[in-house]
Order: sequence, then structure tokens, then C-alpha cells
Amino acid sequence: MHFCLKQATEPQAGALRIVLLLALSLLLPGLTQARGFTVRSVETRLQEGVYQLNTRIDYRFSEEAQKALQSGIPIILLLDIELEKERSWWWNKTVATLQQGYLLIYHALTEKYIVNNLNSGAQHDYTSLDASLSALGRINGLPLIDSALLNKGSSYRVKVRVHLDIESLPAPMRPLAYISSDWQLASDWYTWPLQQ
Repeated sequence: MHFCLKQATEPQAGALRIVLLLALSLLLPGLTQARGFTVRSVETRLQEGVYQLNTRIDYRFSEEAQKALQSGIPIILLLDIELEKERSWWWNKTVATLQQGYLLIYHALTEKYIVNNLNSGAQHDYTSLDASLSALGRINGLPLIDSALLNKGSSYRVKVRVHLDIESLPAPMRPLAYISSDWQLASDWYTWPLQQ
């Protein structure tokens, strides 16, 4: 039995290179810079008749978003929270929605990153972007809903997601932000049963 090795033609070799590069990028995700937002965990607890929310979020800005921030462009991050009543024979019913807004600004004169909670007005400053994003990613004791508003015996679930608010960017930046993956920074919905 004889085997014959045939040299690949140029189009075949090019296609092979592309397939190998794609496979390599899938096998070694650390080679590409990860960006985007991920809700890592959600937890609820009842305290003094009010359900409170704790959540952990990873924020990874794209290089373009980091450059814009360091150039003085304020960035607003929105945390969307929905509370749904689970129903067996119909779609779940949304019983409450809440949106928390956070303004992130780089102050060049002081070289500090300022995080402003747009709902409460609380403001904190940090010496690095990593420190500010780490603080933004730890939300503890956020009031969600009064337990008296929920039906006993019913099942509820909390859905949480976070996204960069493109509408809050300066008008000249918005058209590019809508079509560029560098600005499409959002997490998937994270669902968690409300602990009653």
C-alpha cells in the first residue's frame, strides 16, 4: 500500500491557516483581552420585612471605553433588576422593576476615578480604574421589595443584568457606539429564586 502526500494549494493553505487560528483562539482565550460584564452571583435575604439584594459583578471595559473614560467622557452603568412571580400555566408576571444607575468619571486633575450612585447620590473616589470597578461590582443590602407586597405561598425569582448606557454618551459618539462591539458592554440576565 502506498501513501501519497499532496501539497496543499494556496487557497487550501489559506483556509487551513484560518481554521487553525480560530481553533487557537478558542483553545487559548487568555490571548485575547476579555471584555464585557458578567453577573457572577445574586443573593436575596429578608431583613426587617424588606427583601435585600446582594450581587457580585465583573466589569471588563474595552480599550475604547477605557480611553474615552480617561479622556474625560463620563460613563453610566445601569443595573436592571426585575422581580417575577412564577406561574405554571402562563408566562411569569413581572411584579417589580428597579434600575440603579452609576456614573463613572475620571478626574484628571486629582487622577482619581469617581463613582456616583445616581439613585442615592452617594459618591466615592478611587485611585485606579480596577479599584472603582471592583467597588461597583460589590452591591450589598440593596432594598428590593417589601415582603407585605408578595403573596405567601407563591414563588418569585429575581433577574439581574448590567449594561453600559450608550444613550448617556455625548451625541457625536453615539452612532459609532451603537454599531461598535467595543461599546456593546452588557451582561446576560442572571436569575435567582427569591428566598422566602
